[in-house]
Amino acid sequence: MSEAAIVQALGPQDIPAVHRLWTEAGLPYHPEGRDSVERMAEELAAGGALLLGAYVGGALAGVVLGTDDGRKGWINRLAVAPSFRRAGIGARLIAACEEAFARRGRGIVACLIEDWNGPSLALFQREGYVLRKDIHYLRKVRAGEAW
Repeated sequence: MSEAAIVQALGPQDIPAVHRLWTEAGLPYHPEGRDSVERMAEELAAGGALLLGAYVGGALAGVVLGTDDGRKGWINRLAVAPSFRRAGIGARLIAACEEAFARRGRGIVACLIEDWNGPSLALFQREGYVLRKDIHYLRKVRAGEAW
């Protein structure tokens, strides 16, 4: 890639483009539930979430949703368009999240990666994240919630 990616904050108006990129990238998400335009806009307005996009030549090449639980930052929904992969965009988005969380006073940044997603696991490990095999993830989905 000859042109460097420019990372910038995205807003509610950008969520449809984010959904298109997630679809193009093959990232599972929940457009009728927690990833709906309305819910994501509420999270952004409340200040606990950040949505960043990486642009190359004006094209949205990658996106990441980060959330702040008050104790640590969480990197969620990182995706890079297939035509822009292997160009360092994922690493740039991770670094931008880490910087944003550091400005909020969060010294710990975490992520959850499904076991089928080897490329993401490898990316985060290259960026210094440590795989913890001694932790079990449990969840409870409220009845009627589109998880």
